Amino acid sequence: MKIGFGLLAAALGLVISTPAFGQATRTWVSGVGNDADPCSRTAPCKTFSGALIKTATGGEISVLDPGGFGAVSINKSITIDGGGIIGSILALNVNGITVNCAGCIVNVRNIAINGGNGATGNGVRIVNAGAVNLDHVSISNFSGNTTNGRGVVIDTSAANVKVTITNSEIYNLGFVGIHSNPTGGNVILDVDNVRVQRTTASAIQLRQLTSAMIDRATLTNSGAGGVTLELTTAVAHVSNSRIANNVHGIFNGAGGNPTTRLYGTVITGNTTNGLTINSGSVLSYGNNAIRGNTGNEAPTGAVTGTQ
Repeated sequence: MKIGFGLLAAALGLVISTPAFGQATRTWVSGVGNDADPCSRTAPCKTFSGALIKTATGGEISVLDPGGFGAVSINKSITIDGGGIIGSILALNVNGITVNCAGCIVNVRNIAINGGNGATGNGVRIVNAGAVNLDHVSISNFSGNTTNGRGVVIDTSAANVKVTITNSEIYNLGFVGIHSNPTGGNVILDVDNVRVQRTTASAIQLRQLTSAMIDRATLTNSGAGGVTLELTTAVAHVSNSRIANNVHGIFNGAGGNPTTRLYGTVITGNTTNGLTINSGSVLSYGNNAIRGNTGNEAPTGAVTGTQ
């Protein structure tokens, strides 16, 4: 009996002394890391998905050194920051980053997402969130089409989903650069100092239930519109931007009554029209340069009153 109690006491001691590793508020990834490690600075993880599991809600994943850290599906509030390092995701035939968490706040900074010219997958897909902020993000080489080949796609059904894209570049895509395509709820989109170039379809396409502020954007060499608005509840304010060498500068309306407002924007060199207005309104503040396009360059009217 004494031996039995001694063994029991020893076993309990082992249980009590074993540390319980909780989730850290800050974790690290490295090209030479290991996802079996605790993701600390001195024992970093190998992938973003490995670090996500060990990072507390509202915490931050930082990049220690250059490397490819894998696609990741985000299910809680988190920040992923490449800092001054090249933190990259090679997303061949998958979504580079998927955000799907009700009410969460996700920040992605200083990250490059490369689709490797795969036929499926998108750069960033937002299914549900409270707010998603993309800053200094590069997205390229997704070659699919229709439901793939997009840089940033917002296909949420949640209300008041806020998406901000700043200081970023999106290029070489098989479909749309920035695609707001909610099935319900609504999207509030802010695009500032972003370049979208060489997309097979539109550089920016806004469908129903989307209100967008687009400022200081460069939208060039797309196979459709620099900015395309569709359906009644799509609204865009485009300011201080360059929209050039696309098929259409602005493509307004595939049904419904969408509204585009233009302020201080250059629209030139577009091969079908500067402004293609099938329905809705394209309103000008009177200080735009809409010249040198193959076809129509005339807005439907001026911004007045509360328009």
